[in-house]
Amino acid sequence: MKKFINNIRSLYNLRLNKIIKIVLDFIDVVTILCSISLLIFSVIKIGFRAEDISEGFTTSFYKLTSIIYYIFITAHIIFDLKKTRKHYRSIYWIISGLLYLILIPKIVNFNLGNKYIAIIVNALTNRTFNVILLNIFAILQISNNVVRLLGKRTNPSLILGGSFFIFIIIGTFILKMPLCTINGISWLDALFISTSSVCVTGLTPIDVSTSFTILGQSVILILIQVGGVGVMTLTTFFAMFFMGNTSLYSQLAVRDMLSSNSVSNSLWRAIIYILFFTMIIEAVGACVIFMNVHGSLGMSMKEEMFFAVFHSISAFCNAGFSSVYNGLTNPLLCNNHIGLYWTISILVILGGIGFPILVNINKSIIYFFKKTANKLLHRNKPVQHLSHIFNINTKIVLSFTCVLLVLGTIVVLLFEWDNTLAGMPFIKKMTHAFFTAACPRTAGFASIDHTLFKAPVLLTIVVLMWIGGAAQSAAGGIKVNSFATILLNLIAVIKGNKAVTIFNREISANSVKRASATMVMSFIIITLATFILSTTETETSTGSLLFEVVSALSTVGLSLNITPTLSSTGKIIICLLMFIGRVGFITFMAGIVRQEENPIKYPTEELTIN
Repeated sequence: MKKFINNIRSLYNLRLNKIIKIVLDFIDVVTILCSISLLIFSVIKIGFRAEDISEGFTTSFYKLTSIIYYIFITAHIIFDLKKTRKHYRSIYWIISGLLYLILIPKIVNFNLGNKYIAIIVNALTNRTFNVILLNIFAILQISNNVVRLLGKRTNPSLILGGSFFIFIIIGTFILKMPLCTINGISWLDALFISTSSVCVTGLTPIDVSTSFTILGQSVILILIQVGGVGVMTLTTFFAMFFMGNTSLYSQLAVRDMLSSNSVSNSLWRAIIYILFFTMIIEAVGACVIFMNVHGSLGMSMKEEMFFAVFHSISAFCNAGFSSVYNGLTNPLLCNNHIGLYWTISILVILGGIGFPILVNINKSIIYFFKKTANKLLHRNKPVQHLSHIFNINTKIVLSFTCVLLVLGTIVVLLFEWDNTLAGMPFIKKMTHAFFTAACPRTAGFASIDHTLFKAPVLLTIVVLMWIGGAAQSAAGGIKVNSFATILLNLIAVIKGNKAVTIFNREISANSVKRASATMVMSFIIITLATFILSTTETETSTGSLLFEVVSALSTVGLSLNITPTLSSTGKIIICLLMFIGRVGFITFMAGIVRQEENPIKYPTEELTIN
């Protein structure tokens, strides 16, 4: 009888646990939907005038959101405390505690005669503070759910592509809001610019400086930053910093996206490195640009600061957007600001070589500094010896980047010396030639109207755009890593070598396969897109369309001034090319094609190739 009762009790507890889990799952779904709705509503509040939104609806919406969050936190504490404590960091509990604190003045009447109590109560009941707290909690919930989605063995490529797509759609709605534009823009133009911003391209059918308000330009800047740093980088940062532990599979999936070598602390360090380098480089770049243009453009101090920040972020993220009329071809900039073009060139190069390379360079500089200081100060403190300071990726990227920059600069100087560079002093010719060679990889800035260039220079720019920057960077293209691998494989075939080698290292067969697949896929997409555009844009030359297609697919942003003239179909095709180029050719296909490995081993035969 006792055994029977225990069995009944166990069954009851099991059934009760299932019911609790179903209820918690339902609360989680409602909470994530509420978080998404809250962020959308917050964006609407920014983009519309206050009188356009009912105050009663606003108050009711915030109250409903608060109630849902209270139910979420309370339910997890009561029914799932052990698991909740495991998955959330202490800072999450602080934010949850603050949410409960703002509830106290609403249910308890305090004596406001005391000055200090009045200050605390006023702070807790301040709507701005409450809304900020709710939005932070919403961001944490969304970030946490995205990263945990990876732990459910969802295709990481699909999540990465989906994340970019979601931000593009959000950006489209924001840019269409009344306070973001001066005279309004069409939905298609809003979609185009949002795609170009998130995909850090720079192509635009309308002029940014005359079509968007400061708020609209700021939105574009945020979209550029999100796209440049990487959606998954920011999402993982919020999830790991505020929420704590994520599943091992989630960490492995994110590690592959960020090209980190390890998980847990190493992955966390990689994310911090990315954000640290981004903030430092962009801040230094903004300061240098500000000092270069201060007092020379007829702008106020605030306008100069915004100009500096905008162009620093746009350059490092390889976006190519400009906040001034005609961009960097503006005569006010071209004639008197050589330092500006060198600064932007350096920012473009740093953003295009990739975060893993920057981290490797940083570690190498620290190592050399420690070693040199140890010798100069005659210390006996040993310094860990590094036999390979620069890894193979760093060596390939830096060497091939230098070669491409030098060759590009020489070609521009050689063919444009007496054309677009005619009449300029030597230092100015060098500046614009180097700038023209640096920006196709893949920033999209231009100091000279590209329609004035000779055919050999335009062809060189197309090749540079097609190659692009380094892997795991803000740049696009097939990537210099892939181009180097393809070139080295060609040399190995010509020499009759079975292995592809460089710097006393052998490149893996898988890397060679991926590089070849990337090249072939890019050719197919470029050919197909150019063919389709030639049927929709009958008034435009095929050469100009090819230039536009390569620029969009490589997320460059350079154009022969045909972007505003594209038809609606043409703009949609260019948007799709920018999206594919930013997500990555292989990543894009991996997200839509089912991944499966053939377990069957077939006999090997030689194929006649000549």
